[in-house]
Amino acid sequence: MKAINFLRDFAITFVIVFVVIVIVSYIYSLIVHGAGSVDWETSIRFAIILGIIFPTISIIEKRKK
Repeated sequence: MKAINFLRDFAITFVIVFVVIVIVSYIYSLIVHGAGSVDWETSIRFAIILGIIFPTISIIEKRKK
């Protein structure tokens, strides 16, 4: 059951972070370089890293209580 909760939290966090990073990357590229392009590699990398870290922190905090 804990693995299912972790995977659900990972998926939710991954989607939210991915969408935010894609938007920020596009706006940054549009403002700085004048061409709206998305850095997909960075977006996926951040989404995976934060998708693992945030649910793990949540689990650790729940165990402390």
